[in-house]
Amino acid sequence: MKREKFSSRLGFILISAGCSIGLGNVWRFPYITGQYGGAAFVLIYLFFLLVLGLPIMVMEFSVGRASQKSAALSFDVLEPKGTKWHWYKYGAMAGNYLLMMFYTTIGGWMVLYFLKMARGEFTGLDQAGVQGVFGDMLADPLVMFIAMVFVVFVCFGICIKGLQDGVEKITKVMMVSLLILMLALAIRSVTLAGGQEGLKFYLYPDFGKMVENGLSEAIFAAMGQSFFTLSLGIGAIAIFGSYIDKQRSLTGEAVCITLLDTFVALMAGFIIFPACFAYNVNPDSGPNLIFITLPNVFNAMGGGRLWGALFFVFMAFAALSTIIAVFENIISFAIDLTGCSRKKAVLVNFFVIVILSLPCVFGYNLLSGIQPLGSGSTILDLEDFIVSNNLLPLGSLVYLLFCTSRYGWGWDNFTLEANAGEGLKFPKAVRFYVSYILPLIVLFIFVQGYVSKFFG
Repeated sequence: MKREKFSSRLGFILISAGCSIGLGNVWRFPYITGQYGGAAFVLIYLFFLLVLGLPIMVMEFSVGRASQKSAALSFDVLEPKGTKWHWYKYGAMAGNYLLMMFYTTIGGWMVLYFLKMARGEFTGLDQAGVQGVFGDMLADPLVMFIAMVFVVFVCFGICIKGLQDGVEKITKVMMVSLLILMLALAIRSVTLAGGQEGLKFYLYPDFGKMVENGLSEAIFAAMGQSFFTLSLGIGAIAIFGSYIDKQRSLTGEAVCITLLDTFVALMAGFIIFPACFAYNVNPDSGPNLIFITLPNVFNAMGGGRLWGALFFVFMAFAALSTIIAVFENIISFAIDLTGCSRKKAVLVNFFVIVILSLPCVFGYNLLSGIQPLGSGSTILDLEDFIVSNNLLPLGSLVYLLFCTSRYGWGWDNFTLEANAGEGLKFPKAVRFYVSYILPLIVLFIFVQGYVSKFFG
């Protein structure tokens, strides 16, 4: 069966960026940027994005394009005879399924909050009232279940139409809409009376604040964010490499995707900080920022119901673009491994994903007594920890070693594939760095993740 291709370069870039652009860009990046000295932190973050995230992204794309397969078979195709690199396919596949076990629930939250904001459910509520709405939503297993199933149904419904007619066509519209919505929300936010203080907090490079909060912590936060933001290590990006031709070199494409991902993260700060400062609301991080802090901000804003609804449309697009991209990978696993039709892969996986998502959905209500990572933790926290702190760094290590070691695919094969076509070439001068230093940095991120989780 001939492998389908993207109809355009723009489709490839927007869909790959859609996979990378997730909720970490919005609920973590602005907060840690403010915490660690604004623009001073952004500079360090961009540096790590360049030296950490970018090389691994090029490697994932190269493995995908050279093998013309998903992570389920890409190592089988490229590995030297008799080696066992293909064993990692189970880690990559587990990573994609595990990510969807909780991301579908969060996608459901975004859809529900859009409806709540559009219906005016937050109007007139104070912070405690907004917190109550969020708590009631989490405590209702039926509403949470329906929202999750809706998200799974819509995203698989897009994937069943195929790569060009479904995934590419819809994701292009979603990503362009997402960027337009962000610009509109950012302009509204920075023009608020009192918003300038928020801009100053966000953009003014304050190295003193960075030192005050701990220089090593700031560096590790920048390193971690630059690494996790691109969703590398589980083959979620590699799949899109398998859908493109050799007209363009892969380093140039990876740069475009990384810039788009960074643009969204930076714009999120332009939306959040001026609005929080204008209404004297303390910018928090994590789900609290999105579900409790920002509805309060929109309540205080003229036309806040409309702006709030638009914000949650943008958030839903950010979540759904990632889910569609990972679903496409999961469908490709099934087709590569069994040779089944796309329709059958979608139908079977629809039920698989719904069942696998139930622990996370019920982790806030029926199963709230299960606190796997200590008091106050949820099943979502455990699933996120397994993916973010284990499968992403360890998987990235596999891709790194596979592309640089003579016992794997090897440096020459990797650079030949990465540099095929027009555009920016992968620099030969960094061979020592990506072969020996970068794997140690990734290992350090992996270990540090455990240290900060259990001993921090």
